[in-house]
Amino acid sequence: MLRSLLVVLTLLLPALIAPPAAQAAVPGTCTEPAVRTHGPASVTGAIVGAAVHEGHAYVVTRGLKPPILADIDLATRKVVRSVTLPDGPATGEPEGGWATAVSGGKVYVGTYPVPDLYSFDIATGEVEHLHSFGKNGGFVWSLAAAPDGTLYAGTYPDGRVREYVPATGEVRDFGVLATGERYVRAVAADAGYVYAGLLDKAKLVRIDRATGAKLDLATVPAGIGFVADHGDRVLALSGGTLIDVRDDGTDARTVSLATGSLDMLTVASDGTVHTTSRPDGAVHRYRTGDTALTKVADPPSQDDETRRLHQLDEHTLLGFSGSGGMWWLDLRTGESQFADLIDAGLTPGSERPQSMLLVPNRALYVGGHFSMEVRDLRTGDKRRFRLSGEPKDLVRRGDKIYAAIYPSGQIVSIDIHTDRVRSLGYLGHGQQRPWDIEYDPRTDKLLVASAPLGADLKGALSVVDPDTGEMDVYVDVIPDQSLMSLSLDSRAGLVYLGGDVLGGGGAPPTKTAASVAAFDLKTRTVLWQADPIPGHRTFQDIKVHDGLLYGVYKRDSGVWIALDPATRKIVQQGKLSGYGELTVHRGRVFVSTFFGGGNAYQLDAEAGAKLLATGLGDDWYTNPQLHFEPGSWNAWALVGRDLARIRLDPDCPPVNARP
Repeated sequence: MLRSLLVVLTLLLPALIAPPAAQAAVPGTCTEPAVRTHGPASVTGAIVGAAVHEGHAYVVTRGLKPPILADIDLATRKVVRSVTLPDGPATGEPEGGWATAVSGGKVYVGTYPVPDLYSFDIATGEVEHLHSFGKNGGFVWSLAAAPDGTLYAGTYPDGRVREYVPATGEVRDFGVLATGERYVRAVAADAGYVYAGLLDKAKLVRIDRATGAKLDLATVPAGIGFVADHGDRVLALSGGTLIDVRDDGTDARTVSLATGSLDMLTVASDGTVHTTSRPDGAVHRYRTGDTALTKVADPPSQDDETRRLHQLDEHTLLGFSGSGGMWWLDLRTGESQFADLIDAGLTPGSERPQSMLLVPNRALYVGGHFSMEVRDLRTGDKRRFRLSGEPKDLVRRGDKIYAAIYPSGQIVSIDIHTDRVRSLGYLGHGQQRPWDIEYDPRTDKLLVASAPLGADLKGALSVVDPDTGEMDVYVDVIPDQSLMSLSLDSRAGLVYLGGDVLGGGGAPPTKTAASVAAFDLKTRTVLWQADPIPGHRTFQDIKVHDGLLYGVYKRDSGVWIALDPATRKIVQQGKLSGYGELTVHRGRVFVSTFFGGGNAYQLDAEAGAKLLATGLGDDWYTNPQLHFEPGSWNAWALVGRDLARIRLDPDCPPVNARP
């Protein structure tokens, strides 16, 4: 008996002591199905464009293919019909329309990421593709109709205003408004002029409709996000400042919020302006001559962006929230009512997710536009709750999940038992694009890598107390670079930072190569900084593992490296199909990438890159991610826009997610 037991132990001992990462695939574990899909990862009713006309509202969805234009009867507060915006004949698939205008019995929509113009005939319901202003990757950010029905579109990335005449289809380009400008974020038009708000160069520009002559009406510290005109005055929003100037550039006035920014405005027939603020969502009043804004109501939709404001009558303000809602505010009492557009009949659709986090054996969290979708792994049930923006990254600490929110730069906690959302506060310092968040158990702090908005190069590392919300924000920690990524070496008390020389965009870079840096969390100082590859301008992600720092570049896309932090020398490098997010699992480094159909790889400092899966698609909104189940080679990811559980065993043949 004893001899038999010894024989059994002798046979089993090698398997018992071998580390999991070294074990070969057990026969039979590479059999199909290697991919199991579980339906849409995130659904949304979020909107971008909105317009009001004769008792109806028209809203355009965000992130759906194809986008939906919904007609809402304001009397019943219900969607009465919906249409989709089809692909342009040569430009590709739109995903939404920021820009809307109503003229001549038609609703006009300017789309992204193809900068196309569509019309919706209110009487017949017919949708028509009218014109394309550029190639895939562009936006029609803004649209306005002049009194004679001529349309004016503000575009990206060429920073121009285009004129479109519906009767003839004739198009005119007004040319460069400011050297280096990419965004005409806002337009308004009257009988004689077009008024354009520039984001990068922070200018308010008047264009003569007849001659094309240009006049700068105002130059302000922050980009201009909205423009309206009333009589001989032009009103614009720039950060937390409202600009009020005559249409000839004289008598310029400004009023500003103490904190926050202004989001949207509407002008009543008597010249009274109502405007909403972010991040609080409150409503304020202004009249020419006022020296300050007057708050008139608390937020009808807390921490939300306002996509359109419209004064229905003397006492009622109608607002549209980016999260997918509309609200009515009684200006006499300050009381408001809110309606969710999905509840009103808007058809939700599958969107491109922002982020993902796995709570093992419990739930999978998927961040969308202004929402979080939770899939219970024990029951398969799904639930969804609102968030105040886009959760760009998620991390877990005990019973809380922490989300880094764009565009507010807010950090929020989410209770995994109750879904209760609590704000820890805002990064501030111009840091509105938080790209990466990690938790350091050694110091019990959250670490956030961020970028600014607009023409600013300086990103930041923020150290956040998850209990109190206290924040230490280290701006320009890598000089003249924003931060795209960070990776914690908790035992050494270091966090590694990955930079981007382009910053928030719109400012000429002063550096030519993206840096990595080591930041000491005890002394709060940078120990060293290095530029691994000359001319490569943006790190997408970095990850420290087993004494090496792995990095994937976004520019040049897909180049990856393994760097020795001690010597700052590259010990291995290669080229993937594109860029994405790194993860470490069972002693190995993995990455999922955009482009090439969507692939997953294992990275090894000696053997290089090994292809593990193809056919994942390119439908992440931010970065492709992999979330492994502990103790297995199964990872949660996306196949197209569907949630998928994929076997990524390095000892098995590559998986084709779309055979």
